[in-house]
Amino acid sequence: MIVDSTARHAEGAGAPPPPLRQTTRLAPEIFQFPVDKIRNGYYSDKYFVYARDVLLADGHDPVVTMQVFQKADAWLGGMDEAIAMLKLCLTEGYSWSDLEVRALYDGDRIRPWETVLLITGPYAAFAHLETLYLGVLARRTRVATNTRRVVEAAWPKPVMFFPARHDHWLVQTGDGYAAHVSGAIGVSTDAQASWWGSRGIGTVPHALIAAYGGDTVAATRAFVRHMPPDVNVIPLVDFTNDSVATSLAVAEAVGDRLWGVRLDTSETMVDRSIVPEMGQFDPRGVNPQLVWKVRRALDAAGFEKVRIVVSGGFDVAKIRRFEEEGVPVDAYGVGSSLFKDRYDFTADVVLVEGKPVAKAGRAYRPNPRLELVR
Repeated sequence: MIVDSTARHAEGAGAPPPPLRQTTRLAPEIFQFPVDKIRNGYYSDKYFVYARDVLLADGHDPVVTMQVFQKADAWLGGMDEAIAMLKLCLTEGYSWSDLEVRALYDGDRIRPWETVLLITGPYAAFAHLETLYLGVLARRTRVATNTRRVVEAAWPKPVMFFPARHDHWLVQTGDGYAAHVSGAIGVSTDAQASWWGSRGIGTVPHALIAAYGGDTVAATRAFVRHMPPDVNVIPLVDFTNDSVATSLAVAEAVGDRLWGVRLDTSETMVDRSIVPEMGQFDPRGVNPQLVWKVRRALDAAGFEKVRIVVSGGFDVAKIRRFEEEGVPVDAYGVGSSLFKDRYDFTADVVLVEGKPVAKAGRAYRPNPRLELVR
């Protein structure tokens, strides 16, 4: 559910968002891993499976320390998922008690080259998991970092996490949790919200409006008739490319049931209300002038409590520009920009039987921030 940003703005104006330090870890069972397939190396780079098979066949079972890091300023995601793999998917014959694992928490801010995870134990027990835990950390850290940056740019206004349509459905659960620990207020699917026991949020979509013949008012009225009272009513208002008129029409039609309107004009379009003012600014898409026009029209008609949500091409730079200009946005919907950049993790064996054996250019780097995982 979307929170009321008015209260948040009053409490947090001028202050950065608080740190989101986690103090507990998700239970391993929540991830619903295909344990047998993972244990058998189905998802692993083959050379790691070969390495494990060689050690087992040769009767060589060294205790190693594996050190994991990445090379950018970032916000950590995927750690609970990585730990769960170590707890549930070790090679047959080994158990969690054979390992000592020290790790940071999801949501922690991390520095370049900082050690985020140390795994000490028989290498044959977890050799096959390297592909998986590095991939999980890279993916979730990318989402967590990009989400955190837009949250900071928008603070104290809420950010809604809306990128589900831009990627494979199987990544939704973990991505949603990474966004959650980074400060996103709402996610768009129940899967994205499932790991912390919440649910997805949504608006009155273009497709429903089209199903009612392009009549945004009719679609919104139908939505109100059949959605429970705790579902916020937020229609998209750009279907006919007249966001001001459509916003007023739905406000008049559904009254207090209207939580807000969502501006989503395509970046290749110019809203009808902007055309008379063209010449002094970029008129395309959702721009500050359009938001101001909608806000002033709603206020003049007595709908001061109707909020304005904006989406479509919003990233850190655009959100920061809107905030610096004082544009009257109540919430931001952010999508594909949350998947940009790369945060690749690396794992190195740095100790064998307690003795340094790191490859050239690498060394054991203990980190006092790491906590023993029980």
